[in-house]
Amino acid sequence: MSKKVDYKKDFKHFYLPKTFPEIVEVPRMPFFTVSGSGDPNGEEFAKATEALYSLSYAVRMSYKSDDVPDGYYEYTVFPLEGVWDLLDRSKPATDKSNFKYTVMIRQPDFLTEQLFERFLEQTKRKKSNPFLEKIRFEQMADGLSCQMMHIGSFDDEPKSFARMEEFCKEHGFIRTSKIHREIYLSDPRKTESEKLRTVLRFPVEKADSRL
Repeated sequence: MSKKVDYKKDFKHFYLPKTFPEIVEVPRMPFFTVSGSGDPNGEEFAKATEALYSLSYAVRMSYKSDDVPDGYYEYTVFPLEGVWDLLDRSKPATDKSNFKYTVMIRQPDFLTEQLFERFLEQTKRKKSNPFLEKIRFEQMADGLSCQMMHIGSFDDEPKSFARMEEFCKEHGFIRTSKIHREIYLSDPRKTESEKLRTVLRFPVEKADSRL
């Protein structure tokens, strides 16, 4: 276990961007994911998040088991992320009951489908969380994207998205979807809303690629 991975150092480009927009190419990564809908301040979202963390920490602590995964290395558990959309696009984006989401936590690259099944069964024996039944292990790639660090309340994110879209127009890029990704670097239970740090990201393409 000589290798040690810390996302804040080894993947700084994706998890600690500047507080102004930039264009990045985000590669394929392995995630534990859970999909749902409704207000993220509700109990269902909390349970889904709890299930993701329970399983992620089971993988992280597996070096203490009698059957350490092949290729295991020490690492910092990655932050919670969410891909967000709307159930009904005719409703305003401020209606949180209309949210559709997939929340996820990135996993280390030594994790396999077989190991996922093993850790899932172990976690289900210890935790009685119904959302463990809904967790998927899948690869996701954002590809060409615009991103920036948003500092402040989640309710103020539209201002940052507006900055990002303006940046794209000025630099010859087009936002290709209203779906966006958020990466949560702060715990909202412990951090004042004006100090929350959230990475915002949405997919783009070069404007001239549509010609």
